[in-house]
Amino acid sequence: MLRAVAAMGAGRLLGTNLRMRRDEQGISLSELARRSGIAKGTLSQLESGAGNPTIETVFSLSNALGVPVSALLSESPGADLVLVRSADIDVLSGEAIDLRMLRRLETPGGLFEVYNQEVRPDAVQQSDGHPGTEHHIVLTGRLRITARGRTEELGPGDYLAFRAGGPHGYEAVDGLVRSVLLLEYPPDAYPITPGSPHVPG
Repeated sequence: MLRAVAAMGAGRLLGTNLRMRRDEQGISLSELARRSGIAKGTLSQLESGAGNPTIETVFSLSNALGVPVSALLSESPGADLVLVRSADIDVLSGEAIDLRMLRRLETPGGLFEVYNQEVRPDAVQQSDGHPGTEHHIVLTGRLRITARGRTEELGPGDYLAFRAGGPHGYEAVDGLVRSVLLLEYPPDAYPITPGSPHVPG
């Protein structure tokens, strides 16, 4: 369960995990800055738990370190029954999207991250791409997604999936959109190594 995000705060949890992942890989702050395109001073602040990380920052760090987003934002639960209150999770905001990561699931078939996603109107969220497949289920509102050279508009109950390796974007058509985002990573995208965080399925 991601109660740790609520209790510690997304910024402090990111700082702890970022420092741990960087140390595991023997990467200096300067090298991480080069790989991620994030200034060394900003990285230092993030590792100290300061600042308010955005979606773009976290995904840049995920790509630079070769780890899933959940490896930077979650801790392993210690219970058989997992209850996550969305209101208790810190929001990770981007240009037009607010994400709350509800769950990280490791299975023999790969790694999954479950998000409560809200897309705000009057802005477009752009992504340069990342490993894995995105699965979207719209709960309320109308969501326009551009990916793989196509643009599709989804309404309540609609589902869309696409490989997320290339540029893609999201736009709320008429007011706020509430949806579920499932990120699916194949086993070879982020191989599970001994000592990596594990959440029972």
